[in-house]
Amino acid sequence: MRDATLVFLIKGNPVSGILLGYKKAGFAQGKFNGFGGKVEPGETIERATVRELEEEAGIKVAERDLAKMARLTFVFPFRPDWDQVVHVFLARTWHGEPIESEEMKPAWFKVSEIPFGSMWQDDPHWLPRVLAGNRIKARFVFASDNETVVEAQVDDWQSSSV
Repeated sequence: MRDATLVFLIKGNPVSGILLGYKKAGFAQGKFNGFGGKVEPGETIERATVRELEEEAGIKVAERDLAKMARLTFVFPFRPDWDQVVHVFLARTWHGEPIESEEMKPAWFKVSEIPFGSMWQDDPHWLPRVLAGNRIKARFVFASDNETVVEAQVDDWQSSSV
């Protein structure tokens, strides 16, 4: 199972705004999501998060400004090559303005207007909890359509080793 990353830029305390990207190509095309991707060989999860955000949205964030909030395990029994563990971060501090890339078109949303209907079906299970400041670990299993969540387990994570 491969490691991957997701990062969400957020505004406000409590969180009132979130930057999502509309995926224009590749895995998850046509969905809104956070910014992130695969961890390259020899790369730390934090370094991959920083690299992916800059590649996909032109935003620079320091590793020290990443708050690790979740560890999500995704199981696709009908596409096992999609199985992954995603490390989710929030960032309140960054440099630059979001720009569109070949892969992603960034857009700010009010937390009350997150477009869950245009996102992965697992997102409503965990993203609101993370945005509320909860650190979590979760596991999702998908049906044969690789879209429908058939099993969801979301737990608070008290440990510092999310």
